[in-house]
Amino acid sequence: MTDSELVPDTERRGLIGALPERLRPFASLIRLDRPIGTWLLFWPCAWSVGLAGGSAAWLYISFLIGAFAMRSAGCVYNDIIDRDIDKRVERTRSRPLASGRVSPGAAWALLIGLSLLGLIVLLGLRPKAQVIALASLIPVAAYPFMKRITWWPQAWLGLVFAWGALVGWPAVTGQFAPAPILLWIGSIFWVIGYDTIYAIQDVEDDALVGVKSSARRLGRKVARGVAILYALALVGWGAAIWMVFPDSIALLGLLPAAAHLGWQVLKVDPSDGSLALRLFRSNRFTGLLLFLAFFTVGLSART
Repeated sequence: MTDSELVPDTERRGLIGALPERLRPFASLIRLDRPIGTWLLFWPCAWSVGLAGGSAAWLYISFLIGAFAMRSAGCVYNDIIDRDIDKRVERTRSRPLASGRVSPGAAWALLIGLSLLGLIVLLGLRPKAQVIALASLIPVAAYPFMKRITWWPQAWLGLVFAWGALVGWPAVTGQFAPAPILLWIGSIFWVIGYDTIYAIQDVEDDALVGVKSSARRLGRKVARGVAILYALALVGWGAAIWMVFPDSIALLGLLPAAAHLGWQVLKVDPSDGSLALRLFRSNRFTGLLLFLAFFTVGLSART
């Protein structure tokens, strides 16, 4: 790999390109120019807070900061574990660790700093929410290894990225209830669905290096598989709403998000990686639509 190939275009322009040169590899390491991961981690937290009737702005801001810190830390940890695999995949070979522009020691130092930021946010939550949030560290630590042992690493990612649904409710109420569990289950299927779409980009490279994924497993049936996953997500979300506000009118709040997810299913193409990336990123809008539904239900249940 030549020197020019070591530095991706994303570090020469935009947000990262505006930073001092020595900081750019670290900004790339935490995907500073790709906030979609932060939003996808944040939304289940916000849904849970909203469904519990939480309206305090500071709580949403705290979860957004925590989502940024932990998503960034997760990217660093994942790249530390996967740096040898990343060297062999076209899309990832220019990542800072894979290309050698950031040392493992520096990456670990950054990981610790981000974890401390997450800890500060955690200390501001109620005790029960703190315990549940800390429990997520076990599946988070195991995630990078799942692609080596199962065709469905996306399912494990679902456990991790949906975890906020379990934390938001007790952060508001100080208690636990069935509703956030159902919300979490629905969110897991949503994560598996959108990450299956994301994995379409790497199907060929993953096959070459022996990495497993749900996109590879489903093959040409990926649209059908994602449709089933999204349908199960809607069932879980609907059940969560019913636990809080048992009225069929409340379930209508899911229709905009259901329509958007249906659009993704109709558009997905297992042979088009660039389209897959656009569809994946559109889930930040799905998150907003669902937040409006859960927030409205939560406030209605309080009145």
